[in-house]
Amino acid sequence: MVRPQQRRQFLMSQHRALTAAQVSALTADGVHWVAPSLYLQIRAGQGTRSWLFRYSRAGENQWMGLGAVADKSLTEARDEAAVLRVQVRKGGDPMAEREQVATASKPRTKAPTFSDCADKYIEAHRAGWKNEKHIEQWESTLRTYAGPVIGKKPVDQIVVEDVLKILKPIWSTKPETASRLRGRIEKVLGWATAMKFRTGDNPATWHGALSHLLPAISKVQKIEHHKAVPYTEVPALMKQLMSNDSISAKALIFTILTSARTGETIGATWDEIDLGNKLWVIPAERMKAGREHRVPLCPRAIDLLKKLPRDTKHVFANPRTGRALSNLAMLMLLRGLRDDGATVHGFRSSFSTWAREKTDYPREIVEACLAHASGDAVELAYLRTDFLDKRRDLMEAWEKFCRA
Repeated sequence: MVRPQQRRQFLMSQHRALTAAQVSALTADGVHWVAPSLYLQIRAGQGTRSWLFRYSRAGENQWMGLGAVADKSLTEARDEAAVLRVQVRKGGDPMAEREQVATASKPRTKAPTFSDCADKYIEAHRAGWKNEKHIEQWESTLRTYAGPVIGKKPVDQIVVEDVLKILKPIWSTKPETASRLRGRIEKVLGWATAMKFRTGDNPATWHGALSHLLPAISKVQKIEHHKAVPYTEVPALMKQLMSNDSISAKALIFTILTSARTGETIGATWDEIDLGNKLWVIPAERMKAGREHRVPLCPRAIDLLKKLPRDTKHVFANPRTGRALSNLAMLMLLRGLRDDGATVHGFRSSFSTWAREKTDYPREIVEACLAHASGDAVELAYLRTDFLDKRRDLMEAWEKFCRA
């Protein structure tokens, strides 16, 4: 049985192809058969006449434009249609193949420069970063070290050699800066890939080529811990501090009794202090780990706070300016009392060593006092307590030791 479509094709094949004069005589709006697989489309309203090639693909008719009649003669259109019919018989898809050729020959859109991508990455993440200093460090390191090498280079042309040229001069001399810089370049390039500005491997990732071209940071970085006052000497130092009526001394006493960081103490505001519940609640944005930290206040810390004036926003304010103490105020006071290079941050180590050597409190309680996350990712995901009551007991024991 002959199908209707096959019958139409047979009948058309028996037709004589139209002559140029017959094609010129066609004026009715619509699509007109001209020759096997070749049609004339007339759009009278738009005043256009164009050639169409029709073929079947997966049982459906496909119409492919061959150009305007004014630009292509009947003979040229008929010859092109004949070539395309052969292509279809061989399993080809003329429209799809023409699209591929057009895409391949289309000029590539120029990718943005590394500096442009870095600016956009920083802007996209600005709201999630804790403070302006962090943003300034990002901008400064990328501008100082990456800018001269790849700042103006299209992001899709950056390769491992470029990253190596940036990092190698400072890898051994400034390892911490170099390590952070590498991570920042990696994040910017990763963002560029996500935005489809570049493809392929990230040349700044450590576990790629760089790990074979540069020594591990641990091999070149000399780790220097914050110099700490030995915990056995803390009680004697506390006596010296208690005889000092300066705001710096009070801030340092408070820091020691709470095992806080310098920035946490000098940034403390009165609305963070809950004297009724004997708590200091430091908001997430002021914490290094980005999580709210509740600090149990021992009796000595409570007594110290009650004696401070409350006419300023900050708990420990410069009496002359009313602003928060300088981050060097406590350190300079400590340097005046000791000449061994001890730091304010080192008192956290003093507390930690004392707790491990002189108490039976579990490691996670000690770490929680220091606002350290203890345990693997799974343990932390299921942790629903900050051990406040147990920490309060431990911090009160620390206070009694310090005042011995």
